[in-house]
Amino acid sequence: MALRWLIYGAYGYSGKLIAHQAKRRGYHPILAGRNEASLEPVARHLEFEYRNFSLDNIDTVKSQLTDVDLVLNCAGPFSKTAAPLIQACIDTQTHYLDITGEIDVFEYAHSKHQKAKAAGIVLCPGVGFDVIPTDCVAARLNAQMPEATHLKLGFDSGSRMSRGTAKTSIERLGRGGAARVNGQIIDVPHAWHSQWIDFGNGKKCAMTIPWGDVSTAYYTTDIPNIEVYIPASPRLVKKMRRMNWFRFVFNWKWVQRKLKQKLESQPAGPEEKERKDNPTYVWGEISDDRGNTKELRVKVKNGYSLTAEGAVELAVHTLSQKHTGGFYTPSRLYGAKLLDQFTIQ
Repeated sequence: MALRWLIYGAYGYSGKLIAHQAKRRGYHPILAGRNEASLEPVARHLEFEYRNFSLDNIDTVKSQLTDVDLVLNCAGPFSKTAAPLIQACIDTQTHYLDITGEIDVFEYAHSKHQKAKAAGIVLCPGVGFDVIPTDCVAARLNAQMPEATHLKLGFDSGSRMSRGTAKTSIERLGRGGAARVNGQIIDVPHAWHSQWIDFGNGKKCAMTIPWGDVSTAYYTTDIPNIEVYIPASPRLVKKMRRMNWFRFVFNWKWVQRKLKQKLESQPAGPEEKERKDNPTYVWGEISDDRGNTKELRVKVKNGYSLTAEGAVELAVHTLSQKHTGGFYTPSRLYGAKLLDQFTIQ
């Protein structure tokens, strides 16, 4: 494949997994990031070209993309990195993908649909575990019930979070949860709703979380009411609901700083064996106004392994296929058949 692509944030936990996956598949993306001391060893090990630049100056960013056909952004928090890279990609007619899970970033990318369309480029955030499997489940359920009004999605994994994912979660604590109600995304309390769900490995108590599908599943399905669930013990559900009374303190910068500092002593993310030993169970339930419901359960690879494989697959797909410019979700870009690549028995 002659077209050139660039991985920004290639020395983070997920960025390195993606760069190694690209190498295994025989591709040679350019690696990039703001910290040369961290970037250069990764590029040297993989024998990839690298570029060291920050996102502080939009003209500098654009100058680095003039000979690049696609950017895959792996540098979180995406609330800080997505906007400058998306703008630079629009200005240089460069496709943009990322592995965000942040609702506000999905909404920002969607707001640039017309500009991306005019530029003839693809904007597809969420090409990792958030949101590939849940987005494909949503698409498949919607195909079975086109007139659905409510969609519930969820997942269950024994794998621990990466350090970067945990930091992003901390940034959201002060705002609470999120859901889509009557077509609008609204902030809701932590553990707003709870119910018992069989994700595919037995019934478990579960609670709502502010997952990316609250944004993206709407653009995939046009379903106006969307919630996302993860397992949570009844005790944790009670704890999260009590936390709503004082969650505002998590907006204080010094509290955020302290919580993030505690994460620095933790491993960057799960090692290969842990990823192999901890698949993910993905669940979806769709319903209409007449009380009809359908469910779908799939077992997929560990979230971080899926992120590495999915991000590379969608980058290659975007570069090798002709697409009308604009905003896409993963299933809209590739088709719900993408899920089959990650399903395991």
